[in-house]
Amino acid sequence: MFVVCFYFKMHVILSEHFFLHDDFAINGCSDTDGEVMYGLDNEETWYADFINSRGEEPQPSFIDHIGRSEGMFEEALEGQRVCKRNLGLRREAMAEIPLENNPPSSLLIYTRDHVELGEKNTLICYVTGFYPAPVKVSWTKNGRNTTEGTSINVPHPSRDGSFTQISRLQFVPEQGDIYSCSVEHPALNQPLTRIWEVEEQQPSVGPAVFCGLGLTVGLLGVAAGTFFLVKGNECS
Repeated sequence: MFVVCFYFKMHVILSEHFFLHDDFAINGCSDTDGEVMYGLDNEETWYADFINSRGEEPQPSFIDHIGRSEGMFEEALEGQRVCKRNLGLRREAMAEIPLENNPPSSLLIYTRDHVELGEKNTLICYVTGFYPAPVKVSWTKNGRNTTEGTSINVPHPSRDGSFTQISRLQFVPEQGDIYSCSVEHPALNQPLTRIWEVEEQQPSVGPAVFCGLGLTVGLLGVAAGTFFLVKGNECS
């Protein structure tokens, strides 16, 4: 059973242009796992890594860094103690309520950063729309199960009552490697799987072709104009 001890969303208005953002925080736990996480606009900005006893800031490289205050990991530990105390009480209160099973409505797999062969990157498996939580996520590389460099956050409640969960795989892309992310849930008869293949993005030749074509057309136009100007002067 998974319980969320606190989950709040706060609308933040920035500057005179009235940009609306959702700032949220989660403290969730189960009998065997738990996580404290803060985020902005459905993206994680900080979470507690209880395995390595530290806080992590998994923010992509293309955004302005959002720093968090010191002492947050210690606060997260205390939040987990409160959450686990409440877990038993929640279980007793909900014992007579039947559970619904809704399978994931969406499963996406993509990279955190632009793919460059031989450069460290992160594969992200994004699972949404399921109930109850959690899901079980497994990874393969070239058909073989892999656990090294994998991690998964606790389920994130959505506005419709369903959950979202994110698993990550640290990897070094090499041409031709094939990865897969598989999701198991009580509402699924068989695992739901998505496949991602390493393919370095090549620079597009489109802009160069169009620029060359435009230059050629322009030069032809100048030549034609010069020809008619000369003929006109000969006739006068």
